[in-house]
Amino acid sequence: MTIIDIIIIAIGLAIDCFAVSIASSVSHKRFNWPKILRMALFFGAFQGVMPLSTWLLGNLFAEQIKTIDHWLALAILGFIGGKMIYESLHEEGDSEGGSPYGSLLILTQLAIATSIDAAATGLLFVPQPGIIWLAISIIGLVSFLFTIIGCSLGILIGQKMQRINVELFGGIILILIGVKILVEHLLNGC
Repeated sequence: MTIIDIIIIAIGLAIDCFAVSIASSVSHKRFNWPKILRMALFFGAFQGVMPLSTWLLGNLFAEQIKTIDHWLALAILGFIGGKMIYESLHEEGDSEGGSPYGSLLILTQLAIATSIDAAATGLLFVPQPGIIWLAISIIGLVSFLFTIIGCSLGILIGQKMQRINVELFGGIILILIGVKILVEHLLNGC
């Protein structure tokens, strides 16, 4: 496996981080760099740790998680998205309670939900143990960068959509990402 192969895998894994960071940031009207970096660190770290854990535990862990990963992602993203929708309809003002900016628990849940599919990639590196550290570093870094870009884009979109209930929009997007993950796994027979 080449570095180009690893980068392509990392980009594929980071797409969920990118989409979730846009949806989570769209309700914020200003850049809060410490919180954006915290989100990027969580997403990058979880994306790197998941393949490492699978690589360490071998096929047993990956096969077990593969049977339920899509359901876990749907449940977590559906819960957080539903909470954002509920709060958008029942609270006034720019609340950060439903976003990873305001809650370490929600941030952790989103980081887990976006990185569950990364667990299976650890199996790719079992036959090539010499590249695991390079691979998880690249995966983590790409997810970190995609999260920063996604948060920035989400905030810019939110600033342009002032008359639209962007927290409602963000919640719907999170639920749709969870459904997308479920459908992809069901269609691929996983």
